[in-house]
Amino acid sequence: MKRTTNSTSSSPLPSPTGLSRRSLAATGLAFALLGSLAACDQLGLGGSSKLAFKGVDLTGAEYARNLNLPDQDGRSRSLADFKGKVVVVFFGYTQCPDVCPTTMAELAEVKRSLGADGERVQGVFVSVDPERDSPALLKAYMASFDPSFVALRGSEEQTKVAAKEFKVYYAKVPGKTPESYTLDHTAASFIFDPEGRVRVFSRYGSGAQALADDIKLLLAEKR
Repeated sequence: MKRTTNSTSSSPLPSPTGLSRRSLAATGLAFALLGSLAACDQLGLGGSSKLAFKGVDLTGAEYARNLNLPDQDGRSRSLADFKGKVVVVFFGYTQCPDVCPTTMAELAEVKRSLGADGERVQGVFVSVDPERDSPALLKAYMASFDPSFVALRGSEEQTKVAAKEFKVYYAKVPGKTPESYTLDHTAASFIFDPEGRVRVFSRYGSGAQALADDIKLLLAEKR
């Protein structure tokens, strides 16, 4: 497996760029991230929630608030369309060899494991490769995991705006031909509560059980 295919910009804190997995391992950013959690209250990025999330608590974060893009059927969609459900948003691309399919497969597994409550979980895949990810391709890609999952695809400019709103990093990695490029990109999911507020930053590699636990907490949360 090539090591330049994807990156894991795991920090939910404001940062200039994402880091690749090889950089993450080299710098020990994962340990620094754990230390940053203690400062969530002071930074206004969370900490007000009483729920013990497995992922990074983003309650109160002042980003990842807006998402407006066309879906695989050409309809304009926003986070408000999914109010009443726990929404899991992931930025990726269909030709991703590992991170993206693993993430979507885990989410589909979690949704199935929840039984009737799974109907209150919505997967949203945001393409960072609108050049190659056609609506038809995205529709087929979502169907391969769960037919209820929604894929969003905007123009290059719309994609940049959405990524900036979520503090998501992505960049092309040249291949042998102009069409065979891959993409380094943030490898994590953003989990929203039924009221449409971002609550959790779930890092790639945490596993389906951690994702399921956080979703269950939000489904059961009393307001």
